[in-house]
Amino acid sequence: MNVSVIDLLALAVTILLFFIAYRLRKMKVNFAVLTILALVVGAALGLSFKGHLAYIEPIGAIYVQVITAVVAPLIIVSILSSVTSLGSIRKLRTIGTSSVFWLLFSNLIAILLTLGLSLATGVGKNSSLNLTDVDGSLVSNLLVPLDEVLVGLFPSNVVGDIQSNKIVPIILFALLIAISYVLVANKDEEKVLPFKLFVDATRAILFKAVGFIIELTPYAVLALVATSTSTAVSRLETVWSLMGVLVLAFVACLLHSYVVSGVLLRVFAHVKPGAFFRKLIPAQSMSFTTQSSIGTLPVTISTLTRKVGVPDEIANFTAPLGTTIGMPGCAGVWPTLVAVFSVHALGIDYGVGDYVVLVLLGLLVSLGTAGVPGTAIITATAVLTAVGLPVEVMVLLVPISAVAGTVSTMTNVTVAAVSATIVARRQGALNDDVFAGHEPPEGPSLDDELGALEPSAFAGVFQAPARLPVKEPLVPIGACEI
Repeated sequence: MNVSVIDLLALAVTILLFFIAYRLRKMKVNFAVLTILALVVGAALGLSFKGHLAYIEPIGAIYVQVITAVVAPLIIVSILSSVTSLGSIRKLRTIGTSSVFWLLFSNLIAILLTLGLSLATGVGKNSSLNLTDVDGSLVSNLLVPLDEVLVGLFPSNVVGDIQSNKIVPIILFALLIAISYVLVANKDEEKVLPFKLFVDATRAILFKAVGFIIELTPYAVLALVATSTSTAVSRLETVWSLMGVLVLAFVACLLHSYVVSGVLLRVFAHVKPGAFFRKLIPAQSMSFTTQSSIGTLPVTISTLTRKVGVPDEIANFTAPLGTTIGMPGCAGVWPTLVAVFSVHALGIDYGVGDYVVLVLLGLLVSLGTAGVPGTAIITATAVLTAVGLPVEVMVLLVPISAVAGTVSTMTNVTVAAVSATIVARRQGALNDDVFAGHEPPEGPSLDDELGALEPSAFAGVFQAPARLPVKEPLVPIGACEI
């Protein structure tokens, strides 16, 4: 096996950067600040050692795999704990309805925003697209019939659903058990008290374990962004003709994440958008680099409950729901942008009625693909097929969609957090003192909890990883979760 000197040098530099991050953390540097620094330094590392990150890539991949492993148990235990504490099915029903509304409403705004930007800029016009030799089966085979999608929303094999991280079936199963507990507890609370004590104890232990994993986030972000930057630069060198699509995707997602969400926060949640987004930085950074809103859930939920002041029962319900329903980055911005690009690039005559149908289908797809382990390729392909546009266009956009996945996922996470905050305010449950930092939340804050962990417990992260067999990285074909 050939060992590249440059690869080893990249590993040595990464270990040195890890050590610096370790020392900064020991000096009580804020967790969010350290995460941002890791993102910037990681990008520089990726550019400096482009094509020589064979030893770095497994570090980020292992982190994503580990944190994804705790997502399903975290959702189950969190929902069980929240509902059993609520003691009211009526309140749960209200929270659920409100959560779905705000998630879908945000996606509708994303669709309309992207449609307006795409039509105003004329994205795709004067493009010379040749679809003759493009094999569309790569994406068309990913489509799932509507009846299968609907069936997939419900739990079948709980162990299999957990293994596949199928969020909607997991939520429904947890709700079934939790509601059954409430009904029994209303008649004989003593009979089911041991179950509630077990759930609460498990939740406390699980959150402590998640705290240890989250402590490694700055190191993982550094490795992940280095790898993604190196790969993205390589792809961009071959897709300059499609840069307009990529730029517009970033503009639409950023406008929705900060401008639209900021207005919604101010008008409907009555909170300061600037302060809110500062608190959300760790979750946004993590989702941007990992391209996994599911994997970011522990950070998102912890930020909502301990920094923003959203009650546990709302944060633990709305945030997970936002990883499968709504999804404005994946099911709003990207499918709409691809559709309009196709119309312009192929010179298809589209009228007002056609665009209205496009908007409605985009909104429907954000629900229809919720049960599918998904990427935006599925939502975009579904929309293109439904409106009679050629799915071969998606194949040509593979390099662009892979890069756009970073900001699309960040938009999904941002909107899920914003929706949870609005729901909490509408329920009269948002704790303004916690948001303002005047009152400590129940339990330590995220930064305090992480700071309380003994830094020496993570010293092993600085050890050079063993040489692993390196494969060509998978190329995500959707502008979202990978």
